[in-house]
Amino acid sequence: MAKYLVEANYVGDGIKGLLKEGGTARRAVVEEAAKTVGGSVEVFYYAFGETDLYTIIDLPDNATTARFALAIAASGTVTLKTTVLLTPEELDQTAAQAPTYRPPGR
Repeated sequence: MAKYLVEANYVGDGIKGLLKEGGTARRAVVEEAAKTVGGSVEVFYYAFGETDLYTIIDLPDNATTARFALAIAASGTVTLKTTVLLTPEELDQTAAQAPTYRPPGR
């Protein structure tokens, strides 16, 4: 299972819906949506500032994550930014298998 940081911002009717339903109801909806594609929500936090919501979601793969994000974004009530997260162990494995690369001009 892969981990993804999803940053969300409510727009238009999404803001009105959040105010009407509340934060815990929206968390439950996201948890159920993740479950329908074989995933789960690890972290779900609202925040002040440029981003309204930070969540870490476990999903099977990038294709599943794209389907998940597109379905939510298609509602027109929220915008998303999704970032793939790597564990320290995954980074170690990746670094050990680094390709040979020549920078431009060298």
